[in-house]
Amino acid sequence: MRLLIVDDDMLVCQSLKVLLSREKDMTVVATAYNGLEAIECCHRETPDVVLMDIQMPEMDGIQAAREIKRSWPEVRIMMLTTFQDEKNIRLAILAGAEGYLIKSTEVSGMAQQIRSLYSGVSVLDPDVLNKLLQQPNTDKFIDLTPREMDIARLVAEGLSNKEIAQQLYISEGTVRNTLSVILDKLEMRDRTQLAIQYWKR
Repeated sequence: MRLLIVDDDMLVCQSLKVLLSREKDMTVVATAYNGLEAIECCHRETPDVVLMDIQMPEMDGIQAAREIKRSWPEVRIMMLTTFQDEKNIRLAILAGAEGYLIKSTEVSGMAQQIRSLYSGVSVLDPDVLNKLLQQPNTDKFIDLTPREMDIARLVAEGLSNKEIAQQLYISEGTVRNTLSVILDKLEMRDRTQLAIQYWKR
């Protein structure tokens, strides 16, 4: 199994490389320190599994996960992070990550979780899963049209108005106007609140 480790903390990268390289069925083919480097490494090394932090300079782990899955859908992605907030968890999963582990996980347990991920099983840290299950469901979006729902989803994914316009083949002005209608319908202040409430549905 070929692993790529991505973290802006060089010590974390090297420590994980040393520890996971001791596993007989795992080879760390590269390390990277931001999302852009991770994508470059995928071009060169074609890893089977990517272990990736979320908060990084240049390009964060969620953006990188989205790009990696778009170009290499067969690559399995495990987010390895200290963040347990609902927004990051859901954004990571939406970006295509099949696993989400907390950095405090013991290496022996991490290795087993990586094997599970590689075999096709989605992996969520128990604390992360509990956090998701404890979130109340809301259904404030029922009155949105399909197009409004598409824009709400893309806003929640973190896309800009320009990126949304390009993806939906509409003008940037249409995105702005539709977003205003969405916020009025849902009685929300801004796109940040919209994104948070979208993931609480």
